[in-house]
Amino acid sequence: MAAADDKAAVTMKVYGWAMSPFVSRALLCLEEAGVEYELVPMSRDAGDHLLPEHLARNPFGQVPVLEDGDLTLFESRAIARHVLRKYKPELLGEGSLEKSAMVDVWVEVEAQQLHPVTAAIAVECFAAFLGRARNQAVIDENVGKLESVLEVYEARLAQSKYLAGDFLSFAELSHFTFMHYFMSTEYAAMVGAYPHVKAWWEELAARPAARKVAAFMPLDLGAATKEE
Repeated sequence: MAAADDKAAVTMKVYGWAMSPFVSRALLCLEEAGVEYELVPMSRDAGDHLLPEHLARNPFGQVPVLEDGDLTLFESRAIARHVLRKYKPELLGEGSLEKSAMVDVWVEVEAQQLHPVTAAIAVECFAAFLGRARNQAVIDENVGKLESVLEVYEARLAQSKYLAGDFLSFAELSHFTFMHYFMSTEYAAMVGAYPHVKAWWEELAARPAARKVAAFMPLDLGAATKEE
């Protein structure tokens, strides 16, 4: 994981499976912050998230969970904010009410507008790896929704280099993991139709932290490993 440095007296622990876009969102922020951490591997197939010891960390039986000393957190965006607030607050727009507000706006846009449609498309495109047939009707419905969302992103990124303004922020980082999977589908060409969105995505995906985290996220959802 991230190289050790003097920022963290106690190594943070992240519980979960790294191919989860929720877990990898937390990992990306830890990598960007340069914080030492330990990924405690779990198996969804084995039901590790439903064991009593994990339910004691997160009563909803979900991942990721972060342990930072005596503090235990769940929900990936809350974990990410905690890490950045503690170690790299400039990515949250610290010091400016306007900047921090704009970061919050675009994190919410990702959560409420982009995430639902890209996730729906990606999940159906990966249906074979999930052991079921693809539902093309779900894809078609969400492709239409995504076009409208991308038009908003294109307009925003035509005005500013990044979503919250002229600085890279958590607003970008929060987008990476679901977009990583979406951009491996045959619908990735939709992004190419919006030049500002395309340039924004390519810069984000090329960041060293993003490239490192992407290596934990196989595009076959680990199917090849299961077959070995």
